Amino acid sequence: MRETALVYLDRSGGLQKFMHDCKKYNDSKQSYAVYRFIISINPSDIAELDATLGNYVLHNPIPAAQIFQSVCFVAIKTLSLIEQLQTEAQISILLKPTHLPPLPSYVLSLSAFPFNYTSQRFYTSEGIAIAMGTVTKYTQGARFLCTEESCPFSEGRFRCIRVHLPGATESATVRNDFVCSFCSSPLQEDMKFRVLGDKQIVELIDAKVLNALKGYSSDKSHFRIQTFTVFLR
Repeated sequence: MRETALVYLDRSGGLQKFMHDCKKYNDSKQSYAVYRFIISINPSDIAELDATLGNYVLHNPIPAAQIFQSVCFVAIKTLSLIEQLQTEAQISILLKPTHLPPLPSYVLSLSAFPFNYTSQRFYTSEGIAIAMGTVTKYTQGARFLCTEESCPFSEGRFRCIRVHLPGATESATVRNDFVCSFCSSPLQEDMKFRVLGDKQIVELIDAKVLNALKGYSSDKSHFRIQTFTVFLR
């Protein structure tokens, strides 16, 4: 699947865009704990190259992103695109599909029962924004060092880093109770390597609410309308 991912990036122009993004990181004087890349993918084109990878992208996007992560890391090291990069874990890949299959199972509808949306895969949803919060910062990645000076993880390498994943809370990335996997001593964040991004909270309501605003209805069935929160990162 890694070979297929590389072929797709080359044919779709994604590899050229990736190299351009790497150049911006490499030319920057700022040091990063995490290098974040957004890769646009066409699920249909990937499925034509390899049906297994296409299905993996649609239904297991987080593990699928790790495949592209491995491919991008090899490309960076082979072509010397980012001199400061040390480990594969420093690369954060966000897969952005151009579209989803026009099938009911890919539509997230909170007005339909049952709510069997337990898989962490892509869905499309339509709603009306009734409230929007201000744009705030969140941590995309951070580096931690062991507080025990004799521990090899106390050195200035990127051995202990935390990367934000879709669906995770802020505390999953930055907390003060992380411990070293080598010696179990407390970890302390190296603040100068924290990578920040923008996030915004939007309150949505299902588009079917418009039917309730059309006036009197002969349908005597009762229904309930409830908003849901979307995090834009």
